[in-house]
Amino acid sequence: MQPLSGIRVADFSHVMAGPYASHLLRLLGAEVIKIEPHGRGDAMRTYGADRRYDGMAPAFIAVNAGKKSIALDLKNPAQLEVARRIVARSDVMLENFRPGVVDRLGLGYQAVRELNENIIYCSVSGYGQSGPLRDWPAIDNIVQATCGMMSLGGDPGDPPMRVGFPVVDTLTGQTAAFAILAALLRRQRGGGGEYIDVAMFDASIAFMTSAVVPFLVTGKALARTGNIGYSGQPTSAMFIARDGRTVSLGVVQQHQFVALARMLERTDWLEDPRFCDPEQRRANAQEMHREVSVELAKRDGADWEKRMSDAGIPCGMVREVSEAASMPHLLERNAVLPLTVPGLPDTENVHIANAGFLMSQDGPSVDEPPPRLGQHTQEILESLGYRQAEIAALDIVLDA
Repeated sequence: MQPLSGIRVADFSHVMAGPYASHLLRLLGAEVIKIEPHGRGDAMRTYGADRRYDGMAPAFIAVNAGKKSIALDLKNPAQLEVARRIVARSDVMLENFRPGVVDRLGLGYQAVRELNENIIYCSVSGYGQSGPLRDWPAIDNIVQATCGMMSLGGDPGDPPMRVGFPVVDTLTGQTAAFAILAALLRRQRGGGGEYIDVAMFDASIAFMTSAVVPFLVTGKALARTGNIGYSGQPTSAMFIARDGRTVSLGVVQQHQFVALARMLERTDWLEDPRFCDPEQRRANAQEMHREVSVELAKRDGADWEKRMSDAGIPCGMVREVSEAASMPHLLERNAVLPLTVPGLPDTENVHIANAGFLMSQDGPSVDEPPPRLGQHTQEILESLGYRQAEIAALDIVLDA
């Protein structure tokens, strides 16, 4: 039995951060009922330029596998009542409307508590439900800018650069899922329901703790170091191999440096006063980097990666996403999950990323495709006690 088997989530969220949170819960066995806008559904269904995937865009597939879909017009009183019944029978409610919107719809926390006093209610927003920035609109790249994330990468003097995927959405979804799990555990121990306020900005600051806390402690911001690692060591950097592939070293500890010097047959470095200890290597960073560069240009990138990794020296060849996502390692560890998604141009080669961890039994997994818009409307309405005549009177599209 999966950890969240028997837990039901009423998911009113859309796009990425909220749906990623409920995706993680679904991977752990929760039943997720996705309440989508009537007529168009989640905007991520048509995300991207390839119209062949409309309705099942790759970005939508990534975070919605195995969920159930019902499409409702929450401004229609009868259909709002359907949503209320779903919430009343759920363990968790998740929403990511702008602050105040869900209250105007009649599904705010206080209203929902009257239906289900033990509900775990999670609101995800850009800057939170309180504070001076509460009403600012936000999406991933905006929060990457405002939280300082864009200023961290690159070399001193470089322009700001966004991380090349929606990292804020993803980390916010993980934060929300973590908070929901904590609240469920607390409720199980007799603590009752809970209201959770997750802000993309707050989650990003927490995620950047290794950059934020040094400033909070010393009053000085960390310098931008480009491809040099957090340690500042010149042997924790990028190098070009013989075949032109880029290799990243992570040699930060003295024993790792000794192993590197021996592998490269440069034990003279161990006696050289410029390189003999971490402080000296940092003080003579350019010379150290130059010497390592000469040595790593003697073999191909994949060769260095294997030889060094086998010897306990942190080393990885820089890969394109397409290369990394195609590595057999992922399938062997169940890190990607195969899915059959009817209606796609190629239904045989669909995979999604798993939760990022394994368990000894009944771990994260899903083998059902994402739902078509409104696919489970009939099933959900019947489970709520609606009769056929009542369903017809609701004027809901049962399966778009």
